[in-house]
Amino acid sequence: MRKKSFGPKTLIYPTPVWCVGSYDKEGKPNVTTIAWGGICCSKPPCATVSLRKATYAYGSIRERGAYTISVPSERFAREADYFGMASGRKVDKFAATGLTPVKSELVDAPYVGEFPMVMECKVVNVVEVGLHTQFIGEIMDVKVDEDALDKKGLPDIQKVSPIIYTPEVGCYYGTGKPLGKAFSIGKEIK
Repeated sequence: MRKKSFGPKTLIYPTPVWCVGSYDKEGKPNVTTIAWGGICCSKPPCATVSLRKATYAYGSIRERGAYTISVPSERFAREADYFGMASGRKVDKFAATGLTPVKSELVDAPYVGEFPMVMECKVVNVVEVGLHTQFIGEIMDVKVDEDALDKKGLPDIQKVSPIIYTPEVGCYYGTGKPLGKAFSIGKEIK
């Protein structure tokens, strides 16, 4: 199959829609939406988020050494989009959206109370990468709403209903239907 070259771009699918929480110098809760993030280590469990130095959250995370990642469900796509467009320097994003900042019990950062899944992260490394700074955070805890769990008590992706983002195209999507059990469907290939 012939492929079209796009050159060096941030064009890969999917990217997460994560809302990163932090406190500013005065202790005001702030949240910003990012798509440049992911799990980066399993032991210890770590997640990374990348922010431009110009963002308000950048300075807060640097100063406090912590952040949270709140995973919005599809029903909060509008609010998640707003979190990425508005600046915490100018507005109180929680007040504007009517969502609730919840103080993490384990790290010095707030999370979004209405979002079904949250990771609380302590910064363990900072890497400068061109325009962005990558904050690597050790995951101190993952919290999931009980009504977003399956029968075995594990997070159910269809109940969490996370949003994914398409870079360059600039559109949000849901996750869709399951395709098969991991580390199982590949066994059919001989």
